[in-house]
Amino acid sequence: MNENNHDTPLYNLNPLTRFSDKAENYTKYRPVYPDAVIDQILENFTLPITAADIGAGTGISARQLASRGVNVIAIEPNAAMRNAASNHQGIEWKNGTAENTNLPEASVDLITCFQAFHWFKPEPTLLEFRRILKSKGRLAIVFQDLNRDDEFTQIYGELTSKAANNRPPTDFSSKIEPLRKSRDFQYIDCYQFRDKQQLHLSSLIGLVKSISFISSEERVQKQLINDLETLHQRFCNSDGFVYLVYCNSVHLANIS
Repeated sequence: MNENNHDTPLYNLNPLTRFSDKAENYTKYRPVYPDAVIDQILENFTLPITAADIGAGTGISARQLASRGVNVIAIEPNAAMRNAASNHQGIEWKNGTAENTNLPEASVDLITCFQAFHWFKPEPTLLEFRRILKSKGRLAIVFQDLNRDDEFTQIYGELTSKAANNRPPTDFSSKIEPLRKSRDFQYIDCYQFRDKQQLHLSSLIGLVKSISFISSEERVQKQLINDLETLHQRFCNSDGFVYLVYCNSVHLANIS
């Protein structure tokens, strides 16, 4: 599959293996989600509940849910990502995909997808989600996008796009359309939460190395690091920190 074709659906770009060499940096440098995101997802639930965190990666969101008293089944097809996850009480890891979770019918109260739904084939995924959710279950899809109103974040986005063969930013809003149109789910609303990530130079470089689209070509990597060093020097505060600003979108739906 030619990744230079930016019109290719992301779920056709080897999503099950593409993060294998990114797991270490993903674990160290990807940001956590704001507490308000977790609050919104769990609103009106009486804990404990069982949640399936689909495309759980290295367990960032799974740990946040489990820390609230949720029993989490973390579904992740990439062995390197699962192996990079730290042990955490309340999390059970399973090999599975969004389209085939291998979970029993009507077995979970909540399904969450944090920064992952765009990698799934939407139609079979939603059918599978409907199958494993209980009758009063909830689906929460979270996207974490760069807030390009912030100057530093805007330039960072431009540099990473250039290093990814000028790949445009993912249009997360369009990825949710299959859910809006689904007969199996009643779309509730989208809630947005602003957040920022504090980074020093080494963590800024580590973060970009966790992005799957960034070219591993030595020339591209060297240029990107040089550009990030210049960017960091321009924007860092007296303690050597810069701040990436995010907009977290939480899409909620119930079974129809």
